[in-house]
Amino acid sequence: MPRAEQPYVRYVALGDSQTEGLGDGDDTTGLRGLADRLAEHLALHNPGVRYANLAVRGRLAGQVRAEQLAPALALKPDLATVVAGVNDVLRPRFDADEVAGHLEAMFAALTAQGAHVMTLTFPDLGRITPLARPLAPRVSALNDRIRTAAGRHGVVVVETGHHPVVTDPRLWSADRLHASSLGHERIAASLADALGLPGSDDSWTHPLPPDGTPRPTLAAELRWAAAFLGPWLGRRLRGRSSGDARTAKRPQLLPVAR
Repeated sequence: MPRAEQPYVRYVALGDSQTEGLGDGDDTTGLRGLADRLAEHLALHNPGVRYANLAVRGRLAGQVRAEQLAPALALKPDLATVVAGVNDVLRPRFDADEVAGHLEAMFAALTAQGAHVMTLTFPDLGRITPLARPLAPRVSALNDRIRTAAGRHGVVVVETGHHPVVTDPRLWSADRLHASSLGHERIAASLADALGLPGSDDSWTHPLPPDGTPRPTLAAELRWAAAFLGPWLGRRLRGRSSGDARTAKRPQLLPVAR
């Protein structure tokens, strides 16, 4: 359970592009993202909190474990978020047990060292992008295993995919794989709510006001496929990743700018 009487002072985020912050800012002006936003929530009530973000875009769950777990343990976090697995779901070969095994290894190591650990389940991508409907069984299988693994180690699971608002296009960036700034804000609010931080509540689950935005047409789907799906598949076929040659954006525990 959250320790409201003992504020968290060392928060470390592990993961892939969502935790790095893609969709919330850009590489020129800087990325913000769900982890930065959660750190800002923490700093509102404890200005002494320090935060590190080890996430790198494109990483599979096994790569997150291999590259980020040891540095995370070295930072001795009292709070950690572990969010990974979507990149595995998108690969031609997918083994839910193998992915969950990597996640559970991270859960076990971090909790054994005394960290309070949080993770997320993922929405059905087919509810956001019709072309992704065949991936629904994979997402469901991974979510089930995340819940089971988390339960064995006392890890808090935030169920972000259950609420109807998750299908609102305004919560997604143009590539429909990453949250928009508003989406990252909602995810951070869900984590703050699960921690019981002062001022947090379940308003992150509430629908957005209607704005009359039409649902994507077939033509829009084809434009999306040409602009985003095609280049993504091209990188996979060439054995490349968007995270090649990239390192963690915030590898050390630093004070949170307000």
